[in-house]
Amino acid sequence: MMVSDQNQDIDFPCKRITILGSTGSIGTQALDVSKNLGCVITALAAHSDVDAMEQQIRQCKPVFAVLYNENAAKDLRSRVRDLPVKIGFGMDGLCEAAATDTDIVLNSVVGMVGLQPTLTAIDAGHDIALANKETLVAGGSIVMKAAERCGVKIFPVDSEHSAIFQCLQGAPPNKALKKLILTASGGPFFGKTTAELDFVTPSDALCHPNWSMGSKITIDSATMMNKGLELIEACWLFNIKPENIDIVIHRESIVHSLIEYDDCSMLAQLGVPDMKIPIQYALTWPLRLECDVKRLSLTEYGNLSFYLPDYKTFVCMDICREAIKRGGLYPAAVNAANEAAVALFLEGHIGFLDIGCLAEEALNYTLPTSNGEIEQILETDRYVREKIFASAQKIKR
Repeated sequence: MMVSDQNQDIDFPCKRITILGSTGSIGTQALDVSKNLGCVITALAAHSDVDAMEQQIRQCKPVFAVLYNENAAKDLRSRVRDLPVKIGFGMDGLCEAAATDTDIVLNSVVGMVGLQPTLTAIDAGHDIALANKETLVAGGSIVMKAAERCGVKIFPVDSEHSAIFQCLQGAPPNKALKKLILTASGGPFFGKTTAELDFVTPSDALCHPNWSMGSKITIDSATMMNKGLELIEACWLFNIKPENIDIVIHRESIVHSLIEYDDCSMLAQLGVPDMKIPIQYALTWPLRLECDVKRLSLTEYGNLSFYLPDYKTFVCMDICREAIKRGGLYPAAVNAANEAAVALFLEGHIGFLDIGCLAEEALNYTLPTSNGEIEQILETDRYVREKIFASAQKIKR
């Protein structure tokens, strides 16, 4: 495919793409980006949205599609029986989709469920466009080792990690990386005190000022847990120690993250808050092509602001930093505790501040500090969720 890029033509190969989490925010935007690039959709996977998946199948003509929920998959199979598409379900279906012959697998499913398909895709020799934080938070060691063993590239899709990845393209031969600076919007509760957060509701927490995201990641943004998880993810992606990663609040979400080199110079990646930019870069690297997003006008924004995080009120950042410092299964434990706590909060069973308390509880468990294999990680995930649900029963609202 020849793509016109101002004064030159760029030969961009027609890629085959598998999208896991195709009906979510990242997945639907990835489909738009893929269409604009002229890519072929090999396989699609989502949780249970039958209507959205049927529409995507009819538009994209994949050879394989998955709905994690078995009943939803049965309904989908009946609806698309006129099309030559195979329908799968459950974890087996997700892994089969990840292994289907393709060029790159974009993983944007939510939560720990994304780890096994990522490993399956790597074992199949597929490059990964990663928008699933939990893959590296819980299984960073085994994922990065598998990618190295199989010669697979992992391209970050999160705006912060994509920004760092983009800035590192200009790194010198000695790398010379001193620090990473992750920016955070601060979420809907920036500047609030612990007392003010005691009685916020799920609807309050779901009102993000800059980004349109799924409910789980939006709550993570409100608690600042997302920045803690991103810190862990960055340690694995960029082979850097947690003490060399800083977090700064940047309300406008224009500077997506920065790097600092040994000579104290900094590079930043800027752009409008639109996920199509990092999605497309993950699919087209090392090329940059025209993207269907609004052009950034610095004069339109006028001022960009930066603040220190409130670690006392938003405790989840330091919980994650401590988890990765301990290593082993502690990041997986904290992640599991947070996933369980967020689900409980959204269902109205616990309060907003209880999320951080329950996540911190995971640090009190006695766990191995050596990196576990997939079976240990999954067992830790199950164990911690059970403990968190039990602890939540004792919380009176």
